[in-house]
Amino acid sequence: MPDKSTILAHLTATQDEPQGLEHGIKADEWERLVTRLERKPNLVELGIYSVMWSEHCSYKSSRRHLSKFPTKNARVIQGPGENAGVIDIGDGQAAIFKMESHNHPSYIEPYQGAATGVGGILRDVFTMGARPIALVNALRFGDPSHPKTRSLVAGVVAGIGGYGNCVGVPTVAGETQFDAGYNGNILVNAMAVGIADQDKIFYARGATAGNPIFYVGSKTGRDGIHGATMASAEFSEGDEEKRPTVQVGDPFTEKLLIEACLELMATDAIQAIQDMGAAGLTSSSVEMAASGGVNGEGIGVVMDLDKVPQREEGMTAYEIMLSESQERMLMVLFPDKIDMAKAIFDKYDLSAEVIGETTDTGHLVLTQFGQVVCDIPVAPLAEDAPNYDRPWVEPPRRAALDISKYLAPEDPGAILEKLMSCPDMASKRWIWEQYDRHVMADTIDSSQSMGNAAIVRIHGTNKALAICSDCNPHYVAADPYEGGKQVVAEAYRNLSSVGATPIAITDNLNFGNPEKPATMGYIVKAIEGMAEACRVLDFPVVSGNVSLYNETDGVAIPPTPVVGGVGLIEDLDHVATLRGAQPGDILVLVGSTEGHMGASLYAREQLGLTGEALGAPPPVDLAAEIRHSAFVRSLIQSGVVSAVHDLSDGGLACAAAELALGSGHGLTLDVGMERLGRTGGNLIPFLFGEDQGRYLLAVKAGQENRFHEMADERADVPVLMIGSVETDGANGQITFSTNVRAGEAIRVSLAQLRSAHEGWLPGYMNKVD
Repeated sequence: MPDKSTILAHLTATQDEPQGLEHGIKADEWERLVTRLERKPNLVELGIYSVMWSEHCSYKSSRRHLSKFPTKNARVIQGPGENAGVIDIGDGQAAIFKMESHNHPSYIEPYQGAATGVGGILRDVFTMGARPIALVNALRFGDPSHPKTRSLVAGVVAGIGGYGNCVGVPTVAGETQFDAGYNGNILVNAMAVGIADQDKIFYARGATAGNPIFYVGSKTGRDGIHGATMASAEFSEGDEEKRPTVQVGDPFTEKLLIEACLELMATDAIQAIQDMGAAGLTSSSVEMAASGGVNGEGIGVVMDLDKVPQREEGMTAYEIMLSESQERMLMVLFPDKIDMAKAIFDKYDLSAEVIGETTDTGHLVLTQFGQVVCDIPVAPLAEDAPNYDRPWVEPPRRAALDISKYLAPEDPGAILEKLMSCPDMASKRWIWEQYDRHVMADTIDSSQSMGNAAIVRIHGTNKALAICSDCNPHYVAADPYEGGKQVVAEAYRNLSSVGATPIAITDNLNFGNPEKPATMGYIVKAIEGMAEACRVLDFPVVSGNVSLYNETDGVAIPPTPVVGGVGLIEDLDHVATLRGAQPGDILVLVGSTEGHMGASLYAREQLGLTGEALGAPPPVDLAAEIRHSAFVRSLIQSGVVSAVHDLSDGGLACAAAELALGSGHGLTLDVGMERLGRTGGNLIPFLFGEDQGRYLLAVKAGQENRFHEMADERADVPVLMIGSVETDGANGQITFSTNVRAGEAIRVSLAQLRSAHEGWLPGYMNKVD
């Protein structure tokens, strides 16, 4: 091992532009760096700049567009800018939640990449004083026929289950899609939700000078170094060699860290707290310093890196600062609380050391072996990071899909079975059965078995949170503005479908290289569409993540802006789930059916259309979304309906199939010529069209009059009495009556449909090549 003088000489050596390029600092950024610093950086300083100015940490390509999002409403306590968003859920309590990506690490090392994604998002939530109560995951994999897909699915699912199950937080909601566009770059987006008392919320901001900096949790190793930089670059074939940049997680340590932090938070010891996520000790110390001070004017930090608990010998300041070892936190304590804090962390067998103090210099100063190895102003690392106005071009507009050009299938029932067993729609039971959905004993309903949104009781109350995750990348690819609106609107519908009042969202914006004007155009228009929906629906963004450069060898993923929605259920006696439909219930379709088939599941799976041939997606009428959702929520509150399902992929037919499979009862739907209305007498767009703002309701037997009274009061909400829930038990079937008088009908066996729906994924994962 080199001696200390040799290490110090290496760390403090002046760096030049070529070294900057090696660290991802481009020529214009190098000039900016040297100008702000008024000198060239040394190696440690360059490493710190490289991660803080990375796309992953600075949002330098998206920051100016993210400002278009509404971030406040009557219930928002804390919007973007902290570890997670905070909303008021009444009774002095708050829900704290956020979604983040772990895409690149999960492609390189699927188990640890996904596992540490779960661990990282949990820390974002409990850092703020919340006890985590729910996890959500949104997964996108490549074509099932791609040679890597099966192993990536297996590894990611095992990683999510392995970490979440061990740490003891239920995984209650999520989505999984397959598309060739993700062959070289899968997406793993993780969301966590927690509960805290409003007077016990902790922030990264607010630290003042003269207080000790306290390091807690696992020891620092060499895993994850330059992880933030890796997440800000494209892939190439062979990038599996980047495995050393993937962190390694330990859920048992995380569980101890949660309990120790919450115990310390019950005292008055903490002034500010930040988890060590991307860029590790660098980002946590810089972000606390940048937001510190009485009025947020910023403070300084000095740290002795020899005092940082280390699990490997000979670590340099460069490695210590850039390590992304997991299960670590950084706190600013009040000076007289150090012994008490150490005692708590000793009890949980966690490292806990004072490694420095806050100052009034506005500088980040680091020492190793008694020598200063870094002395740089904090401001240029944070607020002064690059903020690009990337050039962009308007995405091309697609023509509407003319379904009349294609022959109608002879057997729509066979098409329904085909769609329900295709990779996107097929049951993901094989996945969610590997997750503990009921630990903590407050999960009322999980959304993974075709549900709308998960329902998680707020412990000790009769209230609950509804939680969902949504994105249709096919719509966004077809029209990013309209598709962006739909992403938000679908989350709004999913929450409304269980009886929750939608409050706010977190997001995870997954796109390709923003330096390409065409890609940047999709980013800009998707954000603008989402922002418009958030504004009209009063459904603001309170936290989120941007993941760019998701492409391999120059080929970008489909644009995938994922939304995680949270809503409040005031009374658990008034909820609706898919399982609630009972024999004798009347089926009602809420919303207008035009028969929009563009970018639909039918067009992709049955017609085999791709790209521009898929046509434009269905438009989203946000005012109608508000009216229809309010009506549905009022029906649930009044106890008129036993089950509700929003219509999305696959339209009415697939929603009816999911309602039937969820309840275990057959359905009869009257789809005769007189019902087809605006679809021009064409049964296919009526069954499989994906018009927005629609719900399928099961109105309780005996509540028909009350339903009609409430519907009459809402003349601006279209309703169609369309069928009933049957009493045929094990011999159940879905019957589409095309001519009631003549007895003509399309019949699909429920048992056969269930077998097809639940059989695809286990068959795929257990297949022997």
